[in-house]
Amino acid sequence: MRILFTGGSGKAGKHVAPYLAEQGHQVTNADLVPLKHPHVNDLRVDLTNAGEVYSALAGTASFDELELDEKPSYDAVVHFAAIPAILVTSDATTYATNTVSTYNVLEAATRLGIKKVIFASSETTYGVCFAQGERKPLYVPVDEEHPTVPEDSYATSKVANEVTARSFQRRTGADVYGLRINNVIEPHEYAEMFPPFLTDPSLRRRNIFAYIDVRDLGQMVQRCLETDGLGYQVFNVANADMSVTATTSEVIERFYDGVEVRREMGRDETFYAIDKARELVGFDPQHSWRDVLDDPGTGRA
Repeated sequence: MRILFTGGSGKAGKHVAPYLAEQGHQVTNADLVPLKHPHVNDLRVDLTNAGEVYSALAGTASFDELELDEKPSYDAVVHFAAIPAILVTSDATTYATNTVSTYNVLEAATRLGIKKVIFASSETTYGVCFAQGERKPLYVPVDEEHPTVPEDSYATSKVANEVTARSFQRRTGADVYGLRINNVIEPHEYAEMFPPFLTDPSLRRRNIFAYIDVRDLGQMVQRCLETDGLGYQVFNVANADMSVTATTSEVIERFYDGVEVRREMGRDETFYAIDKARELVGFDPQHSWRDVLDDPGTGRA
């Protein structure tokens, strides 16, 4: 597929865009900063400028395409670009940048007849991650039906983007899939970051004790590209296990006292339910911090 990938130079994008190229896709990275990957085209685009977004999606992706009799159109857009969290810039700028850029991408893509848009939403939409003080989910495991009532500018922008995406899907019939991505972890971060998590599970409370390996995130995007006809969908995206050594029963007892437990859970099963992604697109995460830290009791690699 010919794919415009926004934010391919970010923490997740710099792994996922090359992964898609490895799967045989032609990928153009639309970002303010070049990725400089040998198999991904770079195009500097300000996504808050609607004209630039239209121009990028209607334009040529590489010099090789000049040899064709006609310029091909994009088959899909993967929209990861965003201010990635609170406290990066002002709240007003975070909200404005994330919502306007997503609106521009959805409008340009659907008006140009692109039938597949995959966009990055967030775990933060559930209102736990960036809450002031402690917020507990209404029930566990947290699935896509859980209310999304955030308090911060970043998560609110992601909820607004989901509403916008649903609107464009309704009016065009395109497939528009939102990925509620949990805490993104690069392979080298297991040894660097996880030892404290294993001794103090409270450090992972705001992430609902979950995480997503960037390699499995790439797989999820690929699965969504391969799956047509679902209309508008949102998917939780996480690895199958928790990011702590505490068992599910221990986490429930310590952190979720009084919270409804809706079904029996496995000993190490994620509280960030991925059942829907498994069932609808065949998501099958393959990686775990347990593959790197071979002594979970101490966190030693």
